[in-house]
Amino acid sequence: MHFFMAELVGTALMILLGDGVVAGVVLGKTKSEKSGWIVITTGWAMAVAIAVYAVGRISGAHLNPAITIGYAVVGRFSWAEVAPYVAGQFAGAFIGAILVWAAYYVHWQETPDKVSKLLVFATRPAILHRPANLVTEAIATFVLVFGCLALGANNAPTQTGLTPLLVGFLVWAIGLSLGGPTGYAINPARDLAPRIAHALLPIPGKGASGWEYAWVPIIGPLVGGVLGAAIYVRLF
Repeated sequence: MHFFMAELVGTALMILLGDGVVAGVVLGKTKSEKSGWIVITTGWAMAVAIAVYAVGRISGAHLNPAITIGYAVVGRFSWAEVAPYVAGQFAGAFIGAILVWAAYYVHWQETPDKVSKLLVFATRPAILHRPANLVTEAIATFVLVFGCLALGANNAPTQTGLTPLLVGFLVWAIGLSLGGPTGYAINPARDLAPRIAHALLPIPGKGASGWEYAWVPIIGPLVGGVLGAAIYVRLF
């Protein structure tokens, strides 16, 4: 239960801060409205770093089914623990999304654009081309999982407590370099659970939740995560 709770709390914190920065940028009449992509990628990097610092000592702070399943496939994580980890991640992402909705409660009605409201919760590609979008998500998640394994193998930052910050830098780099085409979900829980929250919450003037695209940020990260873990283990 403590692993489940750690993953829930860590993922909720990550989504609260990560989706929160998106809300600040895209919703109407916020102090940070239209502050841009650099703010979003920086906010997400900090969100991941803080979440990993918060629960890393308890569960290892996977916060992402692509990491959990990728590690399990290559024998770096027990399959018996996959279900509670993934359940905690999805539950935490849903809770985090609800907290973002509450934090920006008065700003939804100040935002006429339906797509902007969806983007607070879930990703949407700049150009809808599902095969290309799938490849982008797989590549970006490959880098994430490969990079996390590489950082975890480096004793120096681990001993000095810098590894969570470096994981945040890794997510920052992915967002800046690979996030433009799809919005870099790189995490099935991060995209699907908040998308469900968008569908269920009473958001004024919201549109559709984009279910025709929702499978891409699930399948792409899972494929990329398994490949990233498998190739890292094979090489090193």
